[in-house]
Order: sequence, then structure tokens, then C-alpha cells
Amino acid sequence: MGIVEIEKLSKTYHIGPVEVHALYEVDVSIAAGRYVAIMGPSGSGKSTLLNLLGCLDQPTSGRYLLGGDDVSRLDDDMLSQIRGARIGFIFQSYNLIPQLNVLENIEVPLYYQGISAQRSRDRAQELGQLVGLGDRLRHRPTELSGGQQQRVAIARALANDPLILLADEPTGNLDSQSGEEILRILDELHGRGKTLIVVTHDPSVARRAQLIVRLLDGRVERIERNGGGVG
Repeated sequence: MGIVEIEKLSKTYHIGPVEVHALYEVDVSIAAGRYVAIMGPSGSGKSTLLNLLGCLDQPTSGRYLLGGDDVSRLDDDMLSQIRGARIGFIFQSYNLIPQLNVLENIEVPLYYQGISAQRSRDRAQELGQLVGLGDRLRHRPTELSGGQQQRVAIARALANDPLILLADEPTGNLDSQSGEEILRILDELHGRGKTLIVVTHDPSVARRAQLIVRLLDGRVERIERNGGGVG
């Protein structure tokens, strides 16, 4: 069994009297330590799938097993606990808290998990060093470049040692050099055994993944391994 198991996962939104089928009976299995890219045109269901994988939303039907536990029907409080303990998020817009410095931003998830101040500080310093910001730990987001802010976001996502890392267009707001640096960090994390799931429209980003899940009109169009189609 994979660390992520999706079985017949569907999501329908009701907009007035209209039903919008954002996802329809999606089946995907992701083994621990895999690097996966999710691709597809606008409206294909990428964001909906990411929200479901991140426990930010609940499916209309189907099952989602994360680490062997069915999280499909959990209430909001339980989903919040799962997000805090098992999932790391990396967003295109970084989502850092401008009033906090680098260390404090990395510490935020640890605070919500009730980790002691000293352990949180030690962990944040370790992760700040890991992403190459050892000399910027006291700086605030406005004093950092976009690439540096995304490094902080990656460190924050790692704070709780999550089961999976979800990245939504992680290089979308960056120049090519900064984007390449962020992708190298993701490569290194994958090399350390992290499970990465990246939503991207960029083929050069997707080519780094072991598995590419292509969506079309809310369905899995095909799944490719190492750049080769497998149907």
C-alpha cells in the first residue's frame, strides 16, 4: 500500500442549481519516497485534487488513505490535526507572516503542535541551515528575495517532519535562476526520502518527477513514469 491511496475520489460543487464535477472517480497510488507531478490545463481539477490531498477539503465520494488511515470523512477539527502533523505545504505565494523573522516563520507549525520553545528554536535553526539561510535567520520576509522567501516556506513545511510535502507551483513567482535553486532543494529532499507531490504547468519541473499524473476534465487522462507514458 502506498503512503497515498486515492480510490474513486470525486468532488462535486453546487453553484446554485448547477452541479460542477471538479473531479470524477480519480484513482492514484503514491509510494513513500516518490516524487510526483500533477499536470493538466486550467479547469482540469489540479487545485481540487491538491486541496483534497492536503485535507483542505473533503471529497464528495471515494476514499483517501494517508499513511494507511482513511481521512475521507473526518470532520474539520480532525482534518486540521492531520494537516498540522502529516502534511507540509509549499505555496506559489510563500504565505509567510511578514511580522515574523525567518526563524519565527519556520517555528509556526511547531507552536501549533505544542512543541517546547527550545525544541522549536533548535529545529527552526537546523532547517534554516538546511535550506541555505543560516545567515538570514533574523531577517523578515520583506528583507528577502523571492527565492529566499520560498526557501523559508520549504523549511516551514518540513518543520513537523510531514509524511508528504505538497507544492503548488513552487517556482511560479520566481526567475529562472531562483526557480532552479528551489527545484534543486526539492531534489535534495526527495533524495533524503521525502514524498513530494508538486502541481505544475511547467514541463521542465515535471520532468524531475518519477511519476506524472495528467488530469483532463476532472479525470486522470494518463499516468507517466520517468517521462514515458504507461496509460
